[in-house]
Amino acid sequence: MILKPAIRVDRQALPRLMKLSRTKEYNFGWLVLLGLMDVAFLLVFFLLLSSNLILQPGISVSMPFSRFTLGPQTNQQIISITGGAAPAIYFRDQKVTIEQLGPLLDLAKREGQSIIIKADRLTPYETVAEVTNAALEHGITSVALAATPPP
Repeated sequence: MILKPAIRVDRQALPRLMKLSRTKEYNFGWLVLLGLMDVAFLLVFFLLLSSNLILQPGISVSMPFSRFTLGPQTNQQIISITGGAAPAIYFRDQKVTIEQLGPLLDLAKREGQSIIIKADRLTPYETVAEVTNAALEHGITSVALAATPPP
């Protein structure tokens, strides 16, 4: 039987001997930066998706071409007229008839708004003239016809 010599350990020095130390220091600042960048990209993504880039969504109008265009108008309302055999009139994103358009134009006049008529190139001229006359009869002094610049 072989006896090993007993190792005497000081109980006060034991915690110093068992302490583990890192050999590499980690920089946790990158984790915060990556999280902030993720939130920023999500914010930009949702803002782009929620923005309304179309002037009047859902009303498809192919306007005639003109070399003469007006600059940007402030405080305006758009009347859209679709083309075809039975043209439809839209004011403030609602389908209206010529008879219903009168009271709505009175409200636009009180608000001091100008009217822009955005008619499809296949819309009968008579319909465009009726809408223009209705706007002028209800006291709107600024009526313009929308057109696109030539290609």
